Amino acid sequence: MNVDDSRTGNGHAQHNLPVLRRLAFNLLRRVNSAKTGIAAKRNRAGWETDYLLIVLSQ
Repeated sequence: MNVDDSRTGNGHAQHNLPVLRRLAFNLLRRVNSAKTGIAAKRNRAGWETDYLLIVLSQ
C-alpha cells in the first residue's frame, strides 16, 4: 500500500493510519468471493461499490 510514500507525519496520523491499513488488509483478506490477490481486491473495491459493500459486510 506504498507505506513508505506516505507523508503523514503530524499529529496522531502516524499512529492511526497503520491501524486503518491493517484493518483494511484484514477485511480484504477475509473475502473469499474471488481467488485473487489483495491488490486486485483493493482495486475492485475502489471501482465497484457493490464489491466494497461485500468487503465491509464480512
